[in-house]
Amino acid sequence: MGSMPTTEEFIEAHRTSDDAELADALVTHAGSLALRMRDADPGGLDLGYKTSVSDVVTDADRAAEEFVADALARLRPADGILGEEGAAKDSQSGRVWVIDPVDGTFNFSQGSDYFCSALALTEGDETLVGAVHRPATATTWLAAGGRATRNGVELGRLEEASLGEKALVTYLHPTFMRDDEIRGAWLRAARDAATLRMLGAGSVDLASIASGQFGGWLQHSVADWDWLPGKALVEAAGGSAVKVDAGGVTWCVAGNRRIVDEITARLDGHV
Repeated sequence: MGSMPTTEEFIEAHRTSDDAELADALVTHAGSLALRMRDADPGGLDLGYKTSVSDVVTDADRAAEEFVADALARLRPADGILGEEGAAKDSQSGRVWVIDPVDGTFNFSQGSDYFCSALALTEGDETLVGAVHRPATATTWLAAGGRATRNGVELGRLEEASLGEKALVTYLHPTFMRDDEIRGAWLRAARDAATLRMLGAGSVDLASIASGQFGGWLQHSVADWDWLPGKALVEAAGGSAVKVDAGGVTWCVAGNRRIVDEITARLDGHV
């Protein structure tokens, strides 16, 4: 494994990069930085807890987000920044970079390779760029200009298929299983899927859906940094990504258009 560029070297290399090229480079560097920190001392990551024992943060998350935020402050000084680990900067341009330095931190902290670095560039309600990098497999997904690519190769359009024919990737935290309304909404939406998977990194899930590996995605109360990068990929691959209110919470639903329509109808109680 070769050496990584310093922040100064990265900035010099990307002074003339367009937004898509910069997004690709940022998530690749951030994800690689996090993986190197873990591999250098697997038992030495500084682990902290946020809302629960499964909602964790490490010093690798913080280092990766600090790198991205510093690079953006130099390369896109008028743009805003919103990071999961606290990076924040007001926008003067109307554009905001939404950063998830390590998505799937619990997986990451346990030695799993199912994690990524992700970001989205937004302007108002529009997502201009979405980027996801899975460092363990050296895979980068990029959505920009209406195209979705994986390692530079354009993704095919998502085929229409029903929920009963495809895997539904989902998540429901155990605490919400005690809530009758939320659990009921989730059961209505999930019970007819061909199979269920809970893998623990939403942006990897959504990027894999854009690649046609899974059918649909369902989770409630999703933060922008867990939703927008993958949403951009799914939509650029010809799929659908929507929000639906049911059971007292807001659900994010993504996949091919037929599956999204079926899940939405189930959440609404129409099926």
